[in-house]
Amino acid sequence: MIEFYLQIKAVHVAMVISSGLLFALRGAAVLAGARWAMAAPLRYLSYSIDTVLLTAAMMLLTVLKLNPLLVPWLSMKLALLLVYVVLGSLALKRARSRRARAIYFVAALATFTFMYFVAREHHPLGVLHRLAA
Repeated sequence: MIEFYLQIKAVHVAMVISSGLLFALRGAAVLAGARWAMAAPLRYLSYSIDTVLLTAAMMLLTVLKLNPLLVPWLSMKLALLLVYVVLGSLALKRARSRRARAIYFVAALATFTFMYFVAREHHPLGVLHRLAA
């Protein structure tokens, strides 16, 4: 399966970008009061993108023989993913006030961005590890 590494990685990266952009669009629309942001087709599109994203991630772990619990930057990415999902859920539907949704939305976007830099740098601190060196 290693011969498909580049294709799997390309799918993973494309789905990361798609997932992040769709979340940003929906979150901004929710804050603006647009009802379409929570419409079933968009929710299902989000679920589909995230399913492909996670499937590609699992395939990459398999191809590269990596255990995310033993590789520090992957452990951080996994922890940040859980934080991102919770913050995203609060931002889109669970927070009670518009202000709280906005705070959770910004926090989710910051978490997503940090997760991106952890992945790019292959370091649990992302680009921050350069400041510590």
